[in-house]
Amino acid sequence: MDTAAHDTPHRTRHRRICPLCEACCGLEVAIDRSAAAPRVVGIRGHAEDVFSRGYLCPKGYALKDLHEDPDRLRQPLVRRDGVLQPATWDEAFAEIERRLVPLIEQHGRDAVALAIGNPAAHKMSLGLYFPRLARALGSRNIFSASTLDQMPKQLASGWMFGHWLSIAVPDIDRCDFLLMLGANPMASNGSLWTVTDFRGRAKALRQRGGRLVVIDPRRTETAAIADAHHAIRPGTDVFLLAGMVHTLFDEGLVGPGRLAEWTVGIDAVREAVAPFAPEAVAERCGVPAATLRSLARELAATERACVYGRIGTCTQAFGTLASWLIDVLNVLTGHLDAPGGAMFPKAAAFAANTAGKPGIGRGIVTGRHASRVSGAPEVFGELPMTVLAEEIETPGAGQVRALITVATNPVLSAPGGPRLSRALDGLDFMVSLDIYLNETSRHADVVLPGLSPLEESHYDVAFPQLSHHNHARYTPAVLPRDAGRPAEWENLLRLAAIVQGRGVGVDLQALDDELLAQDVGRLAGAQAPAVLAALAATGRRGPERLLDLALRTGPWGDGFGRQPNGLTLERVAAAEGGIDLGPLQPRIPELLRTPSGRIELAPPACLADMARARAALHERAPALVVVGRRDVRSNNSWMHNLPTLAKGPERCTLLVHPTDAARLGLVAGAPARLRPAGSLGDEPGREVVAPVVLSEDMLPGVVCLPHGWGHDQPGARLALAAERPGANLNALLDEAWRDPLSGNAVLSGMPVEVHPLSTAAGAG
Repeated sequence: MDTAAHDTPHRTRHRRICPLCEACCGLEVAIDRSAAAPRVVGIRGHAEDVFSRGYLCPKGYALKDLHEDPDRLRQPLVRRDGVLQPATWDEAFAEIERRLVPLIEQHGRDAVALAIGNPAAHKMSLGLYFPRLARALGSRNIFSASTLDQMPKQLASGWMFGHWLSIAVPDIDRCDFLLMLGANPMASNGSLWTVTDFRGRAKALRQRGGRLVVIDPRRTETAAIADAHHAIRPGTDVFLLAGMVHTLFDEGLVGPGRLAEWTVGIDAVREAVAPFAPEAVAERCGVPAATLRSLARELAATERACVYGRIGTCTQAFGTLASWLIDVLNVLTGHLDAPGGAMFPKAAAFAANTAGKPGIGRGIVTGRHASRVSGAPEVFGELPMTVLAEEIETPGAGQVRALITVATNPVLSAPGGPRLSRALDGLDFMVSLDIYLNETSRHADVVLPGLSPLEESHYDVAFPQLSHHNHARYTPAVLPRDAGRPAEWENLLRLAAIVQGRGVGVDLQALDDELLAQDVGRLAGAQAPAVLAALAATGRRGPERLLDLALRTGPWGDGFGRQPNGLTLERVAAAEGGIDLGPLQPRIPELLRTPSGRIELAPPACLADMARARAALHERAPALVVVGRRDVRSNNSWMHNLPTLAKGPERCTLLVHPTDAARLGLVAGAPARLRPAGSLGDEPGREVVAPVVLSEDMLPGVVCLPHGWGHDQPGARLALAAERPGANLNALLDEAWRDPLSGNAVLSGMPVEVHPLSTAAGAG
């Protein structure tokens, strides 16, 4: 979809940052204003964008579909006589106040849970105002998608470097050897790594003589363009990584370089990996010992190299250990915080690791409370999403009786979705803020519709903290929202007022001013009045005002006049393609926020958990396991209702190696029934059906089904997605199976049985 070269009175061109994945590419959106209602007539990559330089994947074009989707909610819904019916905004909020306030008064604040999903990370208003709602509510029951995909990396990074978002990312443009585990950026466009045009950057790496090596149970799209692919048994990354670390010590290859004086715990790591010689772990992980030693040697010998792991390394029983050992390898080979290695971005705004005294801090704390039923520890202020169902079902003090969801669909995205769906029906009250009536929000008593991304201004709050290149970009709304329709930050603020007992009729501007004054008071101290006056002079409110504050007080900011050439929102907004802040630079020791002021290479919890890994080293591998996958056109469940992305071949298919298919009696194109191996397979709802695709890209003993499907639930209004609903992989998974350190769900390596649908063994 292309745009006109120049603006005309009836055709205007607008900058936009794509909100559909972590690549955050810059777009040009063409709007035809000749009719009564403006309409999108073109989308293309923005050639002047300082970050993406015109690159665009198919998802960017789908913004038009999303904006125009007839299934997208545009009016609140309130449940009356058991049916969700259209309502006014006043009616919706009155119902929330009527139902929620007495519940809190009777049962306490922990009786209300909050859950937020990945799309909120792409919306400035939700990202900045959900914490205000959470603080106002004061419940211990906070849940997010982080415990479904990334909490192990956040936890390991927090222990080692002192902050949850001090996550090192590959400096790919200067890297000469990139070792990648459980990641597929050809499909995901990066994950906990904001990188555009991965194919082009990988090609450039190889053209300058570098090497890309992928370790994954499947020959993924990324593995297909790599110099080498090594198939690993799912869930065994900890053994492979420990074997590589062992090799560094065993062969005298440890060389942290300048980080030696900033690192503590090297000897403790040496002791922890002593039992994991490559020869001891090779059979368990399925990668030969010679290969493990060769990879360790190449990593140590290459001047600019990096190890990167993602979804596959996080969503397993040893997720935190695998995430930790990746950075241990980077530290011990001198590739952490070095050009071409794993480096730390310096975000222009909202990065806590650029605030306060540099080089030292309080570090992180976990386990400040635990879930009521399973005793799962709090991590980063959250409980695992997989305990939500039991917290709703189990009577007693602190039982979750009400739920507020924000842009999330855990019925599809979390293990045990059928159980959670049943639990949601047992709530006393539920509110959903969402753009769709999906498999989760269909259970709500009140649904507050979100805005189209084109109706909101945009600044990436989280992703500059994960970007391969420093930058600052802001784009205003492309289209106006309908008259009388509140902004999403206003909805969150009104909910915050309700749960605080301040009433549905609260003056939102006054409340926003009050909360801003508290923020500025903590940040600026005695200078707070001057800062507030400067912000008031801009006339901005809501998220833009918070953004201006964050930019001006950030590492590149003007400091409210102290740095005249520094960043302000006005300056960033005026830059046609954003502001290029340059390549990543070394940040240690400045970045560190640990109590010691050093890299804590041997977190005690990780050392202790290595005993669990030692015990599992000699376990027999399951006969057949399932892993997930993503497609560039369907990263998340809510993208399945967009024509641009839904067209083409069916994507929710079961990939099976031909030798497994022959052994199991499976036929290409025919449906197969999957269910968990063992007793879990006897539980109702714990089976799915998907068509078989034979693929030699699979490691024998491993089958692969994509994540986020299952659009066949009554009451959901996703008409296009329902035409090809697909199978919900998470219905198979055990919600009690978690990484014990981070609480992250185990989504990879579940033992399964697979039968042809027609056989008696598969019937049930």
